[in-house]
Amino acid sequence: MNLKNKKILVTGADGFIGSHLVEELVRQGIEVRAFVFYNSFNSWGWLDESPEELKTKIDIFSGDIRDPHGVEQAMQGCNVVMHLASLIGIPYSYHSPDSYVDTNIKGTLNILQAARKLELEKIVCTSTSEVYGTARYVPIDEGHPLQGQSPYSATKIAADQIAMSFYCSFGSPVALIRPFNTYGPRQSLRAVIPTIITQLATSKTTIKLGSLHPTRDFSFVKDIVNGFIAIAESDASIGEAINVGSGFEISIKELGETIGDLMGSKIKFNTEEIRLRPGKSEVERLLADNSKANQIINWVPKYAGKEGLKRGLKETIDWYSHPGTLKKYRTEGFNF
Repeated sequence: MNLKNKKILVTGADGFIGSHLVEELVRQGIEVRAFVFYNSFNSWGWLDESPEELKTKIDIFSGDIRDPHGVEQAMQGCNVVMHLASLIGIPYSYHSPDSYVDTNIKGTLNILQAARKLELEKIVCTSTSEVYGTARYVPIDEGHPLQGQSPYSATKIAADQIAMSFYCSFGSPVALIRPFNTYGPRQSLRAVIPTIITQLATSKTTIKLGSLHPTRDFSFVKDIVNGFIAIAESDASIGEAINVGSGFEISIKELGETIGDLMGSKIKFNTEEIRLRPGKSEVERLLADNSKANQIINWVPKYAGKEGLKRGLKETIDWYSHPGTLKKYRTEGFNF
């Protein structure tokens, strides 16, 4: 599919990955409608920070993914939808699981129903590596069992299954993209990398974190954005779930030490009880098998391996360390 001849609806366009995706699509000359969360401040989230030459080319729709009528209206005139809108904070999901069901499951159902009614040509739904839970084997391919170890991951599993049910039942042109631990500029302080960077950038040397031993496959946002576009363009991705990750595994402790080295700081760690997941809820290990992405959509990460991680971290550190950026975040306390 040639996306330059299509109009694309991007939900969650005001968020971390969504804003980067919208900007890249516009740079490529693709027509985009950006679905942002309605609010009384008329904020477009991170799209407020977009360069003016990009911002003026974005068609903004303010709404709520939980409302099927607004979703259908937003989708009018579009050919493709990239559905990124969701609630993502795992600690928040422990005490407010209803909101995750409404947003992640019902929101996805609203997208699928509207896309089916309006006969869209492609539906790209966003999954997460969290659906795999603690790795039973590595690297993790798409056949790995799905394990809901938090209310967040459980709702994402449900959303994935509903999406695939529309492919099986109605022939809806659905594809699932399954990113592994995306990081980069604009990420929330709920995530570990910005948590470490912002603490160091505000002259702290004892870094407050949760568990230090779990390992993750951290994937730079530019690679993930390219994965979204490749999946949307590929007819072979229909009916498939596709991992996109760096293929490199690192522990939280080693990650923190690496960031400290890049920022010229010798750091100590303080494990705080409030930052720990319940024992059975902690995902101990994640490492992506990207072979399917390479075979089906010809995607390979440009920020792969230890050196690729360092390059991505340097770009991320430069962004967060800017005084104007730090003012946008509350760096004190624990961000749910």
